[in-house]
Amino acid sequence: MLRRRLLAVALLPTLVYPPQFAMAQKGDGAKPSGQLDGYSHTASDAERQWEEKFRALPVADNVRENMRRLSARPHHVGSPYDKDNAEWMLAKFKEWGFDAQIENFYVLFPTPKERLVELIAPTKFTASLKEPVVPEDPTSNQAAEQLPTYNAYSADGDVTGPLVYVNYGTREDYEELDRLGISVKGAVVIARYGGAWRGIKPKVAAEHGAVGCLIYSDPANDGYGVADSYPLGAGRPKDGVQRGGVNDTDFPGDPLTPGVGAVKDAKRLDRKDTPIITKIPVLPISYADATPLLQAITGRVAPATWRGGLPITYHIGPGTGANAAKVHMKMFSNWDIKPLYDVIAKIPGTTEPDEWVIRGNHHDAWVNGADDPISGMSAELEEARSLGELVKRGWKPRRTIVYCAWDGEEPGLLGSTEWVETHVDELKQKAVMYLNSDSTARGFLFMEGSHGLEHFINGVAAEVNDPEKNISVLERTRRRQISGGGRGADRNEARNRADLRIGALGDGSDYTPFLDFAGVPALDIGFGGEDRGSQYHSIYDDFYWYSHYADTGFVYGRALAQTAGTAVMRMADAELLPYNFANTAETISTYVDEVKKLLKSEQDEIAEKNKEIDEGVFEAVSDPKNPIAAPKREEAPPFLNFAPLENGSSALTESAREYQKLVKTAQANGGAALDNASIAQVNQLLLQTERAFFNDAGLPGRNWFKHQIYAPGAYTGYGVKTLPAVREAIEQRKWSVADASTVTVGQALERESKAIDAAAEKLKSLEGVEGQK
Repeated sequence: MLRRRLLAVALLPTLVYPPQFAMAQKGDGAKPSGQLDGYSHTASDAERQWEEKFRALPVADNVRENMRRLSARPHHVGSPYDKDNAEWMLAKFKEWGFDAQIENFYVLFPTPKERLVELIAPTKFTASLKEPVVPEDPTSNQAAEQLPTYNAYSADGDVTGPLVYVNYGTREDYEELDRLGISVKGAVVIARYGGAWRGIKPKVAAEHGAVGCLIYSDPANDGYGVADSYPLGAGRPKDGVQRGGVNDTDFPGDPLTPGVGAVKDAKRLDRKDTPIITKIPVLPISYADATPLLQAITGRVAPATWRGGLPITYHIGPGTGANAAKVHMKMFSNWDIKPLYDVIAKIPGTTEPDEWVIRGNHHDAWVNGADDPISGMSAELEEARSLGELVKRGWKPRRTIVYCAWDGEEPGLLGSTEWVETHVDELKQKAVMYLNSDSTARGFLFMEGSHGLEHFINGVAAEVNDPEKNISVLERTRRRQISGGGRGADRNEARNRADLRIGALGDGSDYTPFLDFAGVPALDIGFGGEDRGSQYHSIYDDFYWYSHYADTGFVYGRALAQTAGTAVMRMADAELLPYNFANTAETISTYVDEVKKLLKSEQDEIAEKNKEIDEGVFEAVSDPKNPIAAPKREEAPPFLNFAPLENGSSALTESAREYQKLVKTAQANGGAALDNASIAQVNQLLLQTERAFFNDAGLPGRNWFKHQIYAPGAYTGYGVKTLPAVREAIEQRKWSVADASTVTVGQALERESKAIDAAAEKLKSLEGVEGQK
């Protein structure tokens, strides 16, 4: 998994709930009733019965045994056990009645050939760059099969330079360094994990002239600062290292074949012409290896917010003279083409076989990967087994269901991206929904995705029982938001809004190519928030660690299977695709307000800063012994024309309102209008609604990303930017780009409005709907 969800949630206090929550206190969880969205009354009753039968089928012990088998050995891309796992899953899918096959792709996947990090001044120290065996952990000793600690797609290099500590290595951290008068030009920087995705750290370092980058895991983030160190507890031990890709996220997938599927005879390109590779060498290290390096740095003491959990004084450097810390580092890779093994398994639909509901989780890992990704993959397999059992009992899905076990997610969404790029035209015509999971643990349900699916996934979550609290997983998440929602308005919304808001999707798992390249509505779900500590991307993320410190009873793995499987069934069987555009329109309206406020905030901030420069405020408050320079004066941001966004948002709101009225009419009186052969024509129009948000030219400077509502940030990596063309242009002070982007995004909103109108007109023509208000 490219992104780790560490839901840092404090233990919840005892709460007294208002009367509206009483129905959720039953021992078997909430039991919503009534007609399902997109279903006639008769079809809805039958669907609920099948869903209840399905949710009784997943078994926690099966999830456990799936994990034990899949995580028994290291299984990174190109390894023997990666292939073995794929073939084992293929056999299982076939055993359960799926039509299954393996699709192969051939991608550039570098593995380390030479690594070195040594302190050469003012003292000598050589980093071990190793993770030792833990005697209690039976798979931590598989050294011959383990990938060494490294960052994939690092540039090759042999560099020496002064060492500078740059906190998290974000653009904001370098702005602080500028004010402190510290340059990293010609230096090796050391950054701690966190604050931004790991690939941003060497990217920004190179932009500022650094020649090398080290990234270490500070114990304040996932070590003894949050939990006892492994094996005593779940926290990362002193020698634990976070592997991971550092490829530039301008496009995911195989760097040699951007935008097209990677086949066996893909031509190898010169790596210098491959933009995904970093500009400078980068290596991850443990905090045991980082401590002597950080201790050697002299110079200014780091600001309070830059200090981690090590028992040292954090200095920035680079220091002067003989006391200056100096580092020599080497990183060279084997640049090989490796095979991927995507397992694709289908249950054919009976009525609409050319409409696909797609479910996926990846199966490759950096090492054994019990948490990431096998916790999610194990649940998906048990979910598939249960659906296969349901088919044997007579259930037949209306639409085709496609179950996927992706390879190559860890280095850069390789397997899913190459599959989507290969099948993109077919997906644009057939794909109804993509439902993703990845790591999952114990605690609260998280839901992120396309907001046309927000109401849908809320309805599903309301019917799944939380295994530890005996209320629905939706209600438990709602109460979490009430107890720790922050601002009062958020708490009030959690109490009173019919649907819990779901987050928007950026990057970090296999939903990205579906949403951003193919325009398929996507969801990402899982559980977490109660466990402390992490062995993310280390050799200790294995069955022993997970079964002792994560979802130890595998009951939340079962809950994930129940939740995802129910969602797959409900979408596959709906007569009318249950998209809810009212939620989409409301959410986009908030995004438009946000970018308007962002511009105003930038204008006010720059005006105030310039005024304080003129008044000598920065000079007056600067400590003469530790001076901080005034920031640079900036021109006041211009006013932008937000009218295209406002007009597009208004049109979308009106279209969504009218469409939802028609849906309500269609479902009235038992929903006989939905039991109509012409409903297929409405669904075909609905399939194009997410695609309407696309701009074929892509985002400014990132043409692979087509979606105009959601995208990962260019300088956040995983973190989402909504209305990204406008928002990022404002954040980066690219005013002409921002002004042009309000037009292109406004046009996308207008296209979406028209796409909804087309579906509404067709729905209105059905018998039982025509002429109704």
